[in-house]
Parts: sequence; C-alpha cells; structure tokens
Amino acid sequence: MHQARWRKSSFSGTGPDNNCIELAATDGAIHLRESEAPGTAIRTAPRLLAAFIRAAKAGEFDNLW
Repeated sequence: MHQARWRKSSFSGTGPDNNCIELAATDGAIHLRESEAPGTAIRTAPRLLAAFIRAAKAGEFDNLW
C-alpha cells in the first residue's frame, strides 16, 4: 500500500488539523484510511463503496450525528 496514490477531498482543507478520509485504488480494490492514522486502511470493492456513497448522498446516514 505504500505505493498507492492516496487522494483526499478538497473539502478537508490544507492545514495540519484538517484530517480526513483518504482513498486509493489498487488491484481492482478501493482502500480507505484516516489521514491521522495512515498505517491502518480497509479494503473494499468499488461497487460497495459506490453503494455507500449513493446512500450517503441520499441522506441515509444523517441520523448518526
């Protein structure tokens, strides 16, 4: 994973306290990690991440906070 090209949202800002979720695509999978803990990542299939993003955009997780 150290060769992965990690990307973060432009909404997270650029300062040292602007931690965010970062994504990288390798070998047909999507990897997610928190920028404040880059040594830990999870792996998922692109279709599963796409389903999660659709649900988030639809507001299905808005009641979590």
